[in-house]
Amino acid sequence: MKDALVLQVEGLSKKYTKGRADVWALRSATLNIGPGEFVSITGPSGSGKSTLLHVLGCLERPTAGVYRFRGQDVSQLPDSRLALIRNRYISLIFQSYNLLPTLRAWQNVALPLVYTGVARSVRKRRALEVLERVGLAHRSSHYPFEMSGGEEQRVAIARAMITEPQLLLADEPTGNLDTKTQEEFMGLIFGLKAAGTTIIMVTHNEDLACRADRRLHILDGQLGEAG
Repeated sequence: MKDALVLQVEGLSKKYTKGRADVWALRSATLNIGPGEFVSITGPSGSGKSTLLHVLGCLERPTAGVYRFRGQDVSQLPDSRLALIRNRYISLIFQSYNLLPTLRAWQNVALPLVYTGVARSVRKRRALEVLERVGLAHRSSHYPFEMSGGEEQRVAIARAMITEPQLLLADEPTGNLDTKTQEEFMGLIFGLKAAGTTIIMVTHNEDLACRADRRLHILDGQLGEAG
């Protein structure tokens, strides 16, 4: 049922202009994903993986095609509406973590709630609860530079979890992690999936990609099912 889909993409294309040349990062992508589904996307560098995530995360607009999120065509919504959708329903995790170095762990985690007007005391309580879930309550007052890469990643995951998103987008989230910390990350991902979160993960790690419900591959901007 289309009404039950979290996202539906039809003929999605994205073009960038470099000098006099047009570069098509996405070419007529079609994709349907339902609630609680875990989808992995693989492909070589420069194939369009990150561009696709940015469009699905409402960070960039497609050049052509339709993107329906929760049944609504968001392809041409104004920036204010896109920002509202991102903050309420979508969370992103990046390989570089994107933590603010001047904020403590709990403050980084609570940051998405600042934009929704949640009181500071409530923000801190909820941030500490989520840090407890990822095993970092004891590091809540530490700054990013005082943490290991694995700990920073868990803070980034906690920040993504605090809004209880319907859609979680992860762009090469395990690229800087050792094998043990990768497994810890995947445990958290499967916990979110069990709670009903829809997850799309871009990765070069074939072993992790194979653990998703469905695996896609992108090459030269063209998206398809992996073999």
